[in-house]
Amino acid sequence: MGSEARARKLADRIKVIVAQALEHRVKDPRLGFITITDVRLTPDLRDASVFYTVYGSDADRESTAAALASSKGMLRTEVGKGTGVKFTPTLEFVLDAIPENAAHVEDLLRAAAEDDARVHEQAEKAKYAGESNPYRE
Repeated sequence: MGSEARARKLADRIKVIVAQALEHRVKDPRLGFITITDVRLTPDLRDASVFYTVYGSDADRESTAAALASSKGMLRTEVGKGTGVKFTPTLEFVLDAIPENAAHVEDLLRAAAEDDARVHEQAEKAKYAGESNPYRE
C-alpha cells in the first residue's frame, strides 16, 4: 500500500514540475494554451503518462503535440531534478478527452431535458380515452 501512496505523491509532483517547466522553460512557439490535467505512473514508477488539454482548434492541438514531443527530453530532465528519484520516469504525453466527453454529456442531457419537456407538455394536453371516472358508483 505504501507504493501506491508514493506513486500518487510522485505523480502529483511530476504534474507540478511539468506544468511549471512548460510555463517558464519551454519557449516553443508551437505550444498552445495547455493545461496538465493528470499524471499516471506505472506500478514500477518507470513510465509516466501526462494527460493534457489544449484550448483551441485541431491545428492548435497538433502543433502543441509536436512541441511536447520535441521538448520531452528537457521536461524529463526537469522531472529528474525536481523529484530526486533514482530512476526518472519516461514521459508520454496523452491528449485528454475530458472536454469533448463533457460536451457530449451536456448535449445528451440537453436532449433528454427537451424530450422530458415535450412529454410533459403532451401529458398536460392529454384527455382520458373514456370517461373521466371509469368506475361504477
